[in-house]
Amino acid sequence: MDEELKSIAKYLRLWGLLARWDDLIAEARRGRFSHERLLQHVLQAEYRGKNENARVLRRKRANIPELLEIETYPFARQPKLDRKRIMSLYDRGDYLTKQQNMVWLGPTGCGKTGLATSFLLQAIDRGYRGYFITFPELIDELFTSLADRSEQKVLRRYTSYDCLLIDEVGYVEVEPAQVGLFFTLMQKRHKQKTTFITSNLGFGEWGSFLKNNHLTAALIDRLTESSHVINMKDCHSLRDPLHDGGTSDRP
Repeated sequence: MDEELKSIAKYLRLWGLLARWDDLIAEARRGRFSHERLLQHVLQAEYRGKNENARVLRRKRANIPELLEIETYPFARQPKLDRKRIMSLYDRGDYLTKQQNMVWLGPTGCGKTGLATSFLLQAIDRGYRGYFITFPELIDELFTSLADRSEQKVLRRYTSYDCLLIDEVGYVEVEPAQVGLFFTLMQKRHKQKTTFITSNLGFGEWGSFLKNNHLTAALIDRLTESSHVINMKDCHSLRDPLHDGGTSDRP
């Protein structure tokens, strides 16, 4: 590629073309591409490269502590987990187009976070904007926003994600103002965006940390109306050394 073409490619931000020009031309010569076919080949390669770069960037921006794929989940060590149902939900992936939620309920260490993360990664890889945050971190950020009156900005941010994973719901008690903001967030996302939630408490126990029976009932009603609930209460902890060596809640 001569200097003039390099300058044009840089101006147009065709970084993949710059990096692979010689390989693309060599491939075209070997295949005796027509002019039309060469142009298609170059544009398709650039398109694939930009898509891949965007996918990687979305993953980096999603704040995921561990990139846990569905293939790594030890289903064999959780015989009481409905693997067929989970894989059916994963393979269909229509929870995204239908703006449905998914809720994983079960004891600490059973792999809820690992499964939820794998679904979040699937959404990101399909072109959706996703984000991972623990419930204590979210509640703290919402509470802090009240002090500087930035709560609307924070709510807009968390409402904007196509897929939001809220991990460890129920690990902290919540003040009334925080409950209100959390409910507002979930209300804004209701039937508009997909939300993933993991919790070590069953729905019947959520009132113990939310401390508002009316809002708790309303929140659960909205969550379950358009959600797939994965009940893992009978699953054992993967951290238990008695079960094949053990691992964390994020296998």
